Amino acid sequence: MRDRGSVSVEVAILAPAFLMLVVLAGIAGRTAIAQNAVDLAAHDAARTASLARTAGTAQTQGAATAGATLADQGLNCTGTPAVHIETGGFTVPVGQPANVAVTVTCHVTFADLVMPGVPGGTTVEATFVSPLDQYRSRG
Repeated sequence: MRDRGSVSVEVAILAPAFLMLVVLAGIAGRTAIAQNAVDLAAHDAARTASLARTAGTAQTQGAATAGATLADQGLNCTGTPAVHIETGGFTVPVGQPANVAVTVTCHVTFADLVMPGVPGGTTVEATFVSPLDQYRSRG
């Protein structure tokens, strides 16, 4: 008869650990999905920027493409995602190799995963470099 109530005690001890494990799985999954979306946005933006004729057009079209890709992936960044496009390759003379680099940064929130000790969110970042056509005029 001494075992009476032992299941209740075991559940009371193990339930918080199990819930924390579920929350950690949610955080890991959300971070992985966000990283994938940011990687894709950086890739698409760099490719779009590398097809532009001028640095200004590369900036505008690259940023628009990054935003559209993040929206298509359903990623809700806290605030506006940061898109930095390095267009220094447009100043390189024609006939020499040049690149466009795009870095996309997004802060993902975990506010809806209510559990003590859970961080408020994380920042994911990705950079992608795309070559400019070596023999195409650059403005």
